[in-house]
Parts: sequence; structure tokens; C-alpha cells
Amino acid sequence: MSLETNPALRRSVIYELYVRSHTPQGTFRAVEPDLPRIRALGTDILWLMPIHPIGEANRKGSMGCPYANRDYRTVNPEYGTLEDFLHLVDAIHDNGMKCIIDVVYNHTSPDSILATGHPEFFLRDEAGNPTRKVADWSDVVDLDYSNRELWKYQIETLKIWAEIVDGFRCDVASTVPVAFWRKARQAVERVRPGAIWLGESVHLDHILAFRRQGFYAATDNELFDVFDILYPYDIWPLYEGATGGAMSLSRYFAALSYQELSFPTWYNKLSCLENHDQRRAADRFPNRDSLLAWTALSYFQKGTTLLYAGQEVSAVHTPSLFEREPIDWTGEDLSPLLRKLYDIKKRLPTDAAFHVEADDEQGLAVADYRDGQHLAVGVFPLAGRPGTAAVPLADGNYENALTGESVTVREGRLAAAGPVIIL
Repeated sequence: MSLETNPALRRSVIYELYVRSHTPQGTFRAVEPDLPRIRALGTDILWLMPIHPIGEANRKGSMGCPYANRDYRTVNPEYGTLEDFLHLVDAIHDNGMKCIIDVVYNHTSPDSILATGHPEFFLRDEAGNPTRKVADWSDVVDLDYSNRELWKYQIETLKIWAEIVDGFRCDVASTVPVAFWRKARQAVERVRPGAIWLGESVHLDHILAFRRQGFYAATDNELFDVFDILYPYDIWPLYEGATGGAMSLSRYFAALSYQELSFPTWYNKLSCLENHDQRRAADRFPNRDSLLAWTALSYFQKGTTLLYAGQEVSAVHTPSLFEREPIDWTGEDLSPLLRKLYDIKKRLPTDAAFHVEADDEQGLAVADYRDGQHLAVGVFPLAGRPGTAAVPLADGNYENALTGESVTVREGRLAAAGPVIIL
């Protein structure tokens, strides 16, 4: 585990924001008036999806994908000027939040500054042409980290941005050498002590597929040597299966609980129900009570919680990466619930052992933290209907931290019509 990791990140909330879709204007300046509301949700860290210019060659859609980067060292003129970006970062800080930006270091657009100026930095096919490891990513070409001059350029770029922002979300982090990330983190630490590193680790099937082709791909355990927070994609297929009815909740939660024993002591797996690449939670859970219960669990479970902009108003449509699709902000506002969950998250004993089990018949989850001194228990009716669960609590009356109401444990069981959290 990275020695610089701050364990308090486990109690933090990241808000993911796509400048193009956040407002009708789609600019840095247009985001600023919304910052007080974002902070009031209970947001510690604002993650800005890629802020850099987008390539023209092989562009997807009419506006291109922000992950097809043309120049790592400038900002997308579609969003505004560098001065506008600096003003936005200052405003984020003034609102009591930190700012991290996307680092897309696996690839660039085919017409990027590096592709034209440093063709030796890129992966080549048998004919000597720039190529990629994922065929569907037709708007990018992959970088080749066997070239140590590329390392120097990329690290210098990170140091430039570290003068401005508080950390990085690293795209497809698994396919860039951990040795590079380690060297980069060491260099950035001298510029921005305590910088935050969120890595997009990939699905296990993807790691296997890369390795079968002879390409590099790191596991989460390897990445935890450098990164503070990693994606939950190692068990994401189980989350999709359990929430889609293809498998039991118990199977998913067994994998979630096993992370407590399979990762380093201070592991931090991102807790999220959705992100820009995945189906919206409100679409996945059309039953409102089910959505609320899953949302409460995502805050209760160990790890930094992620909100994707629009999640707080139950948005059901995931904005396109390739077009301008402003978020529909007219859905049901979950902000009061999210703020309560944020306040509870700050009180959780997240250095204690975490465990979660399911009652598959009732569609209930029971999660707890225990370490001999602390005990926190959560009961979550994920199926959206009341149930009764066995809980590790003595019989008696307790306060539901989420509602302030009294709940009763009788004969070791607790009845829950909605999420119950006992601290």
C-alpha cells in the first residue's frame, strides 16, 4: 500500500462531473454557480472528467470522446480558457472541496501532439503502424511505456497539473506499468504533498484478455502499492448479476466481504452504484425504496463513495460521451438523504473489520463494522420491501441514525421497513 495514503479517504465522497453535460453551456465558468450545491450534498472531492482538447482523427460522434486526448498540457477550448479552468479550481477550493482531474495515460488520439511529435512513444503493429490493444477504441492509439523518454514527459506533465489540482483519477490504470505510477507518485508528492490517486482498475476478464495477448495488465493488489483508491470492477460483474437477478445477493456480498482479507490492510475500493461508463442507478433500481436502500448501503460500506452528477436527482439517462447531452435535473431530489448519509459516513469506524451478508429470500443486506471497541450495524431492504434481519446487537431500543427514530431488537432480530443504521 502506498505509504502516503490517508485512511480518512475511506470516509470521503467524490463527485464526478462531466463539464460538457453538467450545464447547457458546457463550460468551466457555467459549473461555478453549482459548486455550493455540490458541496452541500456532502462532497469532499470534485473529479473533473478529462479537461483536455479532444482529437479530430477517427472522432466518435459529432463532438468526440474526452478520453481521446489531443494534448495533455492544455485545456479543451470547448470548455473555456486555461484562465477559466484556474478560476474554477480556485472556486472549488473556496467551497471547501479538493479537485482531481482525469489522467488518460494509456492512449491518445491518433492526431495528438505526442503522436505527431513523438511517434516513437506509441505501440506499433507488425506493419509498423500505431495501434491499440482494444479494437473497439477506434479513436485512440496506445502509448508504449517501454520508452523511458515517455515516462519523463508524462511525469513532467503530472507535475505541471499538480501545481494546480489536488490529485488524479487515472484512466485504465491497470494497463500502465505500476513502476511508472510509483515513480510518478513520488515526483508529484514533492510538488503536491498528499495528492489523491484514484485508479481505474479493470475487470478481471480484461486483465486475463490483455495477458493472453502478451500485453501488460496489473491486478488490484499490484496497483494498491501506489494508488489510494481503486475501482470496484474486480467484482462489478457480480454486482450487475445480483442486481439484475442473474445471481444471488449472497454471492456478490461474499466477494465484497472477502476483499477485507485479500487486500492490504488500508485498502480502499471505490463504493459506487454508477459512473460515466455504467448504467444509472435510478434506471437499474426503478423501485424507489430499492434505490434508497442501495444508496444507503453504498455510503455505509467501506471505501470512498462516488456520486456521478445527476445521481442526486435520480437521473435515469447516462449522458453520451460523444455528444452534448445536458443532465435532466428535474428528477426526484435525493439531496437530503445524501447529506444525512454523508454525515453518518464521517462517523463510521472504517478502520474496523467490515462484513456484509444477505438474506436472499427477503432481499435484505446486513452489514457491520467491528473491532472490539466499535460496532456499527446497517440493515438495508434492497428488494424495496420490509423485512426482518438477524443483527449482532443485544435486545433493546436503538436510534436509527438515518431517521432519528427508535428501532427495537427482539430476540436478536430487527424489523426494517427502510434502511436502518445504528452507530
